[in-house]
Amino acid sequence: MFETITRDLLLERTDHTLELYEGSGSNWRLMKSASPGNLSSFEDVLFANNEMQDTPVVVALLPNFRENGCTVGFSYVDLTKRILGLVEFLDDSHFTNVESALVALGCKECLLPLESGKSSECRTLSDALTRCGVMVTERKKTEFKARDLVQDLGRLVKGSIEPVRDLVSGFEFAPAALGALLSYAELLADEGNYGNYSICRYNLGSFMRLDSAAMRALNVLESKTDANKNFSLFGLMNRTCTAGMGKRLLHMWLKQPLLDISEINSRLDLVQAFVEDTELRQDLRQHLRRISDIERLMRNIQRTRAGLQHIVKLYQSSIRVPHIKSALEKYDGQFSSLIKERYLDPFELLTDDDHLNKFIALVETSVDLDQLENGEYMISPSYDDALATLKSEQESLERQIHNLHKQTAFDLDLPVDKALKLDKGTQFGHVFRITKKEEPKVRKKISTQFIVLETRKDGVKFTNTKLKKLGDQYQKVLEEYKNCQKELVNRVVQTTATFSEVFEHLAGFLSELDVLLSFADLASSCPTPYTRPRITPPDVGDIVLEGSRHPCVEAQDWVNFIPNDCRLVRGKSWFLIITGPNMGGKSTFIRQVGVNILMAQVGCFVPCEKASISVRDCIFARVGAGDCQLRGVSTFMQEMLETASILKGATENSLVIIDELGRGTSTYDGFGLAWAICEHIVEVIKAPTLFATHFHELTALAHENGNYELQKKQIVGVANYHVSAHIDSSSRKLTMLYKVEPGACDQSFGIHVAEFANFPESVVALAREKAAELEDFSLTSIISTDAGQEEGSKRKRGYDADDISRGAAKAHKFLKEFAELPLETMDLKQALQQVTKLKDDLQKDVGCGGHEAIF
Repeated sequence: MFETITRDLLLERTDHTLELYEGSGSNWRLMKSASPGNLSSFEDVLFANNEMQDTPVVVALLPNFRENGCTVGFSYVDLTKRILGLVEFLDDSHFTNVESALVALGCKECLLPLESGKSSECRTLSDALTRCGVMVTERKKTEFKARDLVQDLGRLVKGSIEPVRDLVSGFEFAPAALGALLSYAELLADEGNYGNYSICRYNLGSFMRLDSAAMRALNVLESKTDANKNFSLFGLMNRTCTAGMGKRLLHMWLKQPLLDISEINSRLDLVQAFVEDTELRQDLRQHLRRISDIERLMRNIQRTRAGLQHIVKLYQSSIRVPHIKSALEKYDGQFSSLIKERYLDPFELLTDDDHLNKFIALVETSVDLDQLENGEYMISPSYDDALATLKSEQESLERQIHNLHKQTAFDLDLPVDKALKLDKGTQFGHVFRITKKEEPKVRKKISTQFIVLETRKDGVKFTNTKLKKLGDQYQKVLEEYKNCQKELVNRVVQTTATFSEVFEHLAGFLSELDVLLSFADLASSCPTPYTRPRITPPDVGDIVLEGSRHPCVEAQDWVNFIPNDCRLVRGKSWFLIITGPNMGGKSTFIRQVGVNILMAQVGCFVPCEKASISVRDCIFARVGAGDCQLRGVSTFMQEMLETASILKGATENSLVIIDELGRGTSTYDGFGLAWAICEHIVEVIKAPTLFATHFHELTALAHENGNYELQKKQIVGVANYHVSAHIDSSSRKLTMLYKVEPGACDQSFGIHVAEFANFPESVVALAREKAAELEDFSLTSIISTDAGQEEGSKRKRGYDADDISRGAAKAHKFLKEFAELPLETMDLKQALQQVTKLKDDLQKDVGCGGHEAIF
């Protein structure tokens, strides 16, 4: 169970540390420990039978609260890739920058100063960490210090110390956070780390920002509850061939979609090349299947944990590179210059006689490759004179033992190997063995000329002085050979460690190639092929997806997906309000738009007939109900917190996806909030938005001649869409059509959905009755201008533009007169009299004027 429990604690649950003790009685000592962010000491257990799919990252945060917000000192270490990073930024009360950085880096563990969790601000920070599934480890405040940091980094980081000093001196709080990380990860305790780390300034704005809510809403990464691998975007897109490296890079790319249009187009160019040339794609994927996890092998070699097995795996990967190179050289399509620049030129440099070829030659001279077929990893005897002497001694003894075996068989009159067997490596060393069946024939000879060692079911084992002497000599030579080989293996491992930079670059190129080939394989192997999106800058162009589909939903066996168009056009339909029945496909539609944009910015083809996408700097999603009673956060509060982070963090270059906002409170409060949020997004943030709702009154936002002219507001860019459904007039049966069409929908068909769920008939009948009593929102009642309407009728009246403008003028006059009243000098009675008079005058005025509309 050890491996299963270890994987569950460190990879699945990620909220425990693990310590392994050895000993007995009262004498126990700690052998090794690990946490979700630092798996290094348990890697051999965790990844003995599984690939390493993700790169764990440990982050240290030093929050400094001030009046105008919180300055966060942020640093991280990636122990697999040996990268240190630091940055400092001002964050809002929801810690949206911290959250997007944690998501982008794939952080598993976060160090915080002890006692920082007491204040309410820090509670918000720990909530943000919990949302991201990050384990909090509290450390003493004294560990968050920057003293001697530059000196320590000078040992760890390769290259000159000057750029490191300049980088660190530019920050106030981040260096102290980095100091805490170095002591926690004990990087200086392992000399294998010296000169192998790189350090960088982390840039928050270099990738599309995604928070934990968006990652969940778009199903980007795998979850334990997924019914199959195609439930998540990672599971669907992961068609990588290399052992682990490609998966880790795909993980990283999905968390860090690009903003640079030229880089996005470079990836798309390469994917297009591989989509169009099937033979090249299949050929390359075939070669990549034989590539080992170079990154992890090199880490083991640098930490001197490696043996010949690791060296041989590196060798087997290295000899595939020329094949990959020659396959790429055959390509002569429109992107051949890009392939030459991205892969062929670097491969040319990596495979010359000073780099990979030198390593290949080292392995071929030092390792006995012929022995691999027997599953033995041996140093070649010709590599060292002492080893060659021992090898010849060993072979001479083997010949003598073999001759003795033949001689003994002749003496006992038994066939060699069939009846008289020679066993080696037993507890007695080299022994003869005969079956119990043969034993009676030679019992007399054995008892007089040999020494019987044991009699068991499998036969009788015996020896003589000659065999014992030769066997002992053989064991002695073998021991010497192993000791001599051990020193030579260490020498070969140390020499291989000097190639770390070569293999680092090689791993980067091969894993990138692997992921791009994976994208191409996905795009071309789906029943309905994917298409290349056209990418435009964030400030120009629209988001138009024709015949778009949700990649994960269409990949399910039971689904026949109906494609839909989405047109987010500036000034016309930049804000889409989507109404329609429950179960009609609203949520799927708004999510698929987000997923398509994410895929495009990762550099993958998209499941559309045609797509044009204006680059987004962030995707915000408020989808689905989630609560956490343990933290005292209700469903509605959780909804409001997520919406607040959208209102604070979104810019006009973001994409906002909101599903069912304001449902967890009273209808009027919820509707008021939904309306105000819509207006704020349209007028202030100006981000393209998909807003799915059952508040059908919200569709009035898109009516150009609504009551907005009265308030001198002009709402532009709002459009109504609905998911269609068909009701059979005779049976009242509802059929979902799953088509998204222009225009509003005035019904939710909730009672029909209740029928789908097999509600008792009496409950459904009562629900219809009550709904009929309360239903007051229908287009007929708004448009109706029937002259025969009674004055006291509840029906709403229709007004033309002249009525509205006259009514607006009178309302304006009333408000102006009210504003001019000297209320501060009047007592309550006088003030009430004046207001009543103004109101009476207005009512008389309206009575004379006829049909003006004053709301």
